[in-house]
Amino acid sequence: MPNSFAQWLGQGVLYLLFAAAVGLFSYWPPVQLLEPGHGLVRLSFTHPGKVGTDCRQRTPEELAKLPPQMRSAQECQRERSPVRARVELDGQVLVDRDFAPAGLSRDGASSGYWRTAVAAGQHELKVQFRDDRRAGAPVYERSETITLREGQIVLIDFKPGEGGVVIR
Repeated sequence: MPNSFAQWLGQGVLYLLFAAAVGLFSYWPPVQLLEPGHGLVRLSFTHPGKVGTDCRQRTPEELAKLPPQMRSAQECQRERSPVRARVELDGQVLVDRDFAPAGLSRDGASSGYWRTAVAAGQHELKVQFRDDRRAGAPVYERSETITLREGQIVLIDFKPGEGGVVIR
């Protein structure tokens, strides 16, 4: 029985040391994600681009040659277009690139993530997205004057169902 008190005391001391270590590392070393006087502009989206080519109508002769389970009237490729994103801030291009579709057949959604620190204050933000590589495809565009406060994060997203470019 005298041994159990020593075990309880030792266990309590170890728990106290563990709690002290967790408390110490929650405050030290200090971490500053952004420089003082800066905010963050972040581009983050997941969107499947349009199918890369138009579907082709099969002829009756082509359909007759196919096995019954594969006789669809149209032949369509699976590969999707990359999503092109362009972000300008005060007339300076910050990002202008294609985000490739996921998957072995390139038939999944394109995902994009990019961020940069920007000095707080008023800025002209212009964002463009294009989800179809074919000529004449629509470009989703939005221009907005933003007032970025210190430590604020401005999120740019692409949601065609909500008008295209979303800035919040």
